[in-house]
Amino acid sequence: MVITDGDYFAQDSRVVAVWIDGREYEVESEPLEDFRGEWSLSFPIEPHSTTSYPLHVVGQPKAPAGRFELADRNVPLNNLRIKGAFVSWTIPADSLGKEGIWRFSGNILGDKASGTGIRTDGSRYVWSAVRGAKARDAGEAVSLVPEEASRLLPLFPEGAFGRPELPEQPAYVLVRNATVWTSGPEGIMEGSDLLIEGGKVSAVGSNLPIPRKARKTLVEIDASGKHVTPGLIDAHSHTAIAAVNEGTQAITSEVRIQDVLDSDDIAIYRELAGGLTMANLLHGSANPIGGHNAVIKLRWGVPPDELIDTRAPQGIKFALGENVKQSNWGDEYVTRYPQTRMGVDQIIRDAFRAAKDYQREWETYDASKALKATRIPPRRDLELETLVEVLDGRRWVHCHAYRQDEVLNLIRIADDFGFTVGVFQHILEGYKVAPEIARHGAGGSCFSDWWGYKFEVYDAIPYNGALMMEAGVITSFNSDSDELARRLYTEAAKAVKYGGLAEEDAIRLVTINPAKQLRIDRFVGSLEPGKDGDFVIWSGHPLSTYSRCEQTWIDGRKYFDIGEDAVMRSQQEAERAELIQKALKADSKDGEVPGHKTGAYGEYPHDSGYLGDVYEEVQP
Repeated sequence: MVITDGDYFAQDSRVVAVWIDGREYEVESEPLEDFRGEWSLSFPIEPHSTTSYPLHVVGQPKAPAGRFELADRNVPLNNLRIKGAFVSWTIPADSLGKEGIWRFSGNILGDKASGTGIRTDGSRYVWSAVRGAKARDAGEAVSLVPEEASRLLPLFPEGAFGRPELPEQPAYVLVRNATVWTSGPEGIMEGSDLLIEGGKVSAVGSNLPIPRKARKTLVEIDASGKHVTPGLIDAHSHTAIAAVNEGTQAITSEVRIQDVLDSDDIAIYRELAGGLTMANLLHGSANPIGGHNAVIKLRWGVPPDELIDTRAPQGIKFALGENVKQSNWGDEYVTRYPQTRMGVDQIIRDAFRAAKDYQREWETYDASKALKATRIPPRRDLELETLVEVLDGRRWVHCHAYRQDEVLNLIRIADDFGFTVGVFQHILEGYKVAPEIARHGAGGSCFSDWWGYKFEVYDAIPYNGALMMEAGVITSFNSDSDELARRLYTEAAKAVKYGGLAEEDAIRLVTINPAKQLRIDRFVGSLEPGKDGDFVIWSGHPLSTYSRCEQTWIDGRKYFDIGEDAVMRSQQEAERAELIQKALKADSKDGEVPGHKTGAYGEYPHDSGYLGDVYEEVQP
């Protein structure tokens, strides 16, 4: 049963207790401070000008009502709530000659109270009150503020840094007087121009003429003193994925990353701010054979399907080592096969044997008119179909691997079954077996300087990338992190310090080399005529920690601009303040915000979107 202190449907009634199975659960167990009485309330309507006003609080202790006197009018205290010593309320700011709703929150200590207030624009002030006399009057009605229609426009994606529409694609974009790092045969070109036509690179060179037909449709950028590189490419990412691992079984080659893309992931925008334009999204490393990958362009604001670059050959995630044998998963994870490195080797071999049998069964059926006339087709198996694509060279393996012995084991498996591993991911011991990796034809995508975070990476060294490149392995640096992906250019710089790579080769670690590993270097990875207009304008040297990404372009569309970002930040603050005001007005109208609980020190949201500090906690 439910016990209330008044009529169940009355607005000022409160639930006192709930009984379940004969046991009482009190709703409010702590004593309440009595806020009723005659007070002198002081706060600044205008900054640096605090004034006192008579404040009257009446009603029941658990359901008080209040108002304060301002000139010739009474201003109601809406949403007046007491929780222990914590008190909060709002007032309609139009009664102060302002707009929106102002918020008050603080603590009661006997006949004194104090706290902080927040104006409509989010600025704060201090308030205080002193009680002159206590009152026992009946409650007064609290005026309700009607809800207003929102003035906010739909954004793509909805939320912070979304846009009303996608960036336009100018017919021509001409970047002038920059140091252009082509990552191609032309190398680094100082004092050069870059011309983008219809989203594609048209020309790179000095003093490029403006095409005659471009004079009215040209965006010209003066990049004097700045540097331009191809868009950066992350060869190993989990950005914009709503689910990463399928850990329930060892072989999960039927699952697809493209089915769980989250194009609203704010990490996409943040990575654009670091010059990233493409990423290879990989399944997690819980399985010896995991799921399909997805290669995306960071087209912020498009639906999930439009992120995918369909020109990239299909891939799949494999994994070796501690993760797949569940070494660090805890004592309860000891039943899933495999539990050892030799088991990992064998389960991969078993899967490919089954795939060969499956392939042979279908080939036999397709080649026989008699079988087609008399029998139903073999049962379709999506796990084995994927592995047949690997055997046929139509799907590239991206394998999570650390130790040299496991790397050699997978190379032997690939040789035995007649396919080539595409890329060894992480590959922190790649320097030990770099010649073997190069002879096999696989690439290596590694961390710049990660080591020591688990036992199987203790032999990692920061010279790994440079040593693999010297051995002829196509090498890239990756992030494996939404956060690190924003600074992939500084990761590349580490190869100059550790390994002595030339700066031009270092930038290739995050441009043309990952493009080669993903088999899309015909389209992206370097600034050459005919390739996609994916480029980044840097404030200075692109390998310097002091440089900032100023603009990021994809397909000739500007998806990030540091100047626009500053404007959007201020817009986000204004929108946030407006949403808070809307929530407060709805609260004033309905008396309670759906989906919110009352905490020890105030209101806080749960099971719903966070509204910032609308319901902030104030410590006593």
